Amino acid sequence: MTMAKKQRKNCKKVKMLRTIKPNAAGIDTGAAEIYIAVPYERDPEPVRHFDTFTADLHEAAKWLKSCGTDSIAMESTGVYWIPVFQILESYGFEVVLVNARHVKNVPGRKTDVQDCQWSQYLHSVGLLRGSYRPPQEICAIRSLLRHRDGLARTSASHIQHMQKALTRMNLQIHNVISDITGVTGLAILDAILSGERDPKKLAALKNKRIKAGKAAIEKSLEGDYLPEHVFTLKQSLPIYRHYQQMMAECDQEIENHLNNIDSRTDVDKNPPPPPASLYRGGKGNEPCFDLRTHMYRILGADLTQIEGISAVTAHVFFSEAGNDVSKFSNAGNFASWLSLCPGNKISGGKVLSSRALPGSNRLSQALRMSAMSLWRSQSYPGNYYRRKRARDGAPSAITDTAHKLAHIIYHLVKTGKQFDESIFNAQEEARQKRVFRGLESKAKRMGFQLVSCRQ
Repeated sequence: MTMAKKQRKNCKKVKMLRTIKPNAAGIDTGAAEIYIAVPYERDPEPVRHFDTFTADLHEAAKWLKSCGTDSIAMESTGVYWIPVFQILESYGFEVVLVNARHVKNVPGRKTDVQDCQWSQYLHSVGLLRGSYRPPQEICAIRSLLRHRDGLARTSASHIQHMQKALTRMNLQIHNVISDITGVTGLAILDAILSGERDPKKLAALKNKRIKAGKAAIEKSLEGDYLPEHVFTLKQSLPIYRHYQQMMAECDQEIENHLNNIDSRTDVDKNPPPPPASLYRGGKGNEPCFDLRTHMYRILGADLTQIEGISAVTAHVFFSEAGNDVSKFSNAGNFASWLSLCPGNKISGGKVLSSRALPGSNRLSQALRMSAMSLWRSQSYPGNYYRRKRARDGAPSAITDTAHKLAHIIYHLVKTGKQFDESIFNAQEEARQKRVFRGLESKAKRMGFQLVSCRQ
């Protein structure tokens, strides 16, 4: 027997992946056109491209119907996928939105045609997992909240323009009072733009709640009122006020949408518990309506009872995840969706890295900010953060504490129960016992004995 015959005899048939979704299609989306791939036997031209005009998208949906497809995979490319997703969903298709990181093709084969074919193949053999997308009414609130965040950022940039103009004129008022957009700050800016230059008259506009004295304010308002910088101030202040007005209108629109969301708790029969802290609210860019009561009514639990979680953070949770967490099998799955779980990077039996995967989830960012605010808190989350920070450092502690907060929020929203910090007392006692046993063991190995100093 020749060598070639032996090789053919010993060669085993390669098993291909079993097709799970025979009616699957794949789409590669772009700004100006989309490419769609269907199974080869469904059409003589299994890959077609369409323009992104609305009429062309409807034509693409009708072609997919004629090909007998029922499930479509597409990458979440920027915002280009949104109109395609909505039109296909209106035709009754199951549209699976996929993270682009999970659909990477083989290097050297990156074309629009091959991308849509690769997505179609992966989807047909069941290798793609769809991204979570809340219901449409929650998506509308999410879009409004993100738009409001953009307005707040733009408004803040014009505050910086005003501060820079004041600094160039050597007016140090923004270093004497904490907020130049407060009552006193705006009154002084309006007077300056009206032509007033006398420091004493400007300092007389001081509100009684300002801690700085009139002498300090007068001294800070002595400067060089150059016309070009006054002009910059004249343009920046009205723009700032315009954006504040737009944010107020956006707040009204968000509240109208929140009023249409079904309640999980009757606020009249079960009013929200007292605030966890004495924080008065109403500062900065917070909404101008009772957001805390709305979140309590919709979520069924007052998340602000958790130290570090504000009504704004609860609103971010609702807009990103909704009020039904049953889509996530458990709290760990929810934390993984937020990219707050350790990653698995193992090679040769060694753990190369376990840091969390990168992610741009807005709720994850909000929980990290909440974790950073717990540095001085005497609550259970605060103790947890300080303990992790002392052992692993600040970056790891922030992620771990955000992960802990995600677990707590998941269980509260799922069960509808209120936060009770006393349930963590048993865990804290068990931890202290473990620490004591460890110290006792170390002392015994070194020939010492622990003696209680309590009388």
